[in-house]
Amino acid sequence: MSHVKLERVVKHYGSVVALRKLDLEIEEGEFLTLLGPSGCGKTTTLRLIAGFIEPTQGTIYLGNDDVTFVPPQKREIGMVFQDYALFPHMTIADNIGFGLKERGASKEEMRKRVGELLDLIHLPDVGERYPAELSGGQAQRVAVARAVAYAPRVLLMDEPLGALDLKLRESMQIELRRIQQELKITTVYVTHDQGEAMNMSDRITVMNLGQIEQMGSAEDIYNTPQTKFVADFIGSINFLPAKIVGDEGEWAVAETVGITVKVPKSDASAASGEVSIALRPERLELVTNGGDGMNVVPGKVSNKIFNGNLMRIFVDVGASDPIVIELPPEDVRSEMGEPVKIGWAPQNGQVLLK
Repeated sequence: MSHVKLERVVKHYGSVVALRKLDLEIEEGEFLTLLGPSGCGKTTTLRLIAGFIEPTQGTIYLGNDDVTFVPPQKREIGMVFQDYALFPHMTIADNIGFGLKERGASKEEMRKRVGELLDLIHLPDVGERYPAELSGGQAQRVAVARAVAYAPRVLLMDEPLGALDLKLRESMQIELRRIQQELKITTVYVTHDQGEAMNMSDRITVMNLGQIEQMGSAEDIYNTPQTKFVADFIGSINFLPAKIVGDEGEWAVAETVGITVKVPKSDASAASGEVSIALRPERLELVTNGGDGMNVVPGKVSNKIFNGNLMRIFVDVGASDPIVIELPPEDVRSEMGEPVKIGWAPQNGQVLLK
């Protein structure tokens, strides 16, 4: 069995608390990404699973085995680092086969397994080359092949695409996901790149200040963030300061920037204090008529930015920050300084605690 479980894991570095009673369970065969800003605890979590460091408190399981204090070399873990860590003096075939050789595999077993892995990573003809003769993307695939050569129970990847340029990084996301799915191997992936996490993961664990803020699919986390931190960290979003002032059937009523709007009922909308209304830019529109059934907020265009397939329109509505709307350029006719109305369907605004 290759599922991973952390129970109430705490990690201190002197007076610094890196993890705070972390509970985390990763299913067998799952691709789970630890996502968050620098210092949130994601790399510490990965290093604890690998056995590179020991927890201050708590228990770590691989399958049914308590591995809390088991050394790394006895955990059957595959590790892929950001800098690839290939041996420069060895051929690609020898790099991939290194772990097999250390475990006493025969030359024939090594030859067969290395050939299978070179086919898997779509590099069947590079076995006799050296790492310096490969591109960054090729070297990254070789590092993955080396990590899985002896069929580890769990594959760990620590920001492995960080050194690649944007286009190569995007193509490697597809490649790494394909390899993981073909091998059906439990994978824990660390990144601070939200797009990378959303493109590759079965589930995403968003971390902040040594704790899990939210865990779920990319769709769940993007569409229904549970905290203001998650909403702000995943994708672009607007926040309007508001206060819940009433109830109107299926909707709660909030006051914001001098007007009232309808918002979905939730635990946050039941709060008595100040809240925030979260609005994704792509779910807003410029209203040219009455906006029947919509929430409508007046404002003035303060800036426009052309981003190729999208135009970003900044509208001053009287809040501390302008509201950003994303529309196809051909749909934007408003000019700088022009008064406009922003509209959104009530279900597209989410109330979050401040």
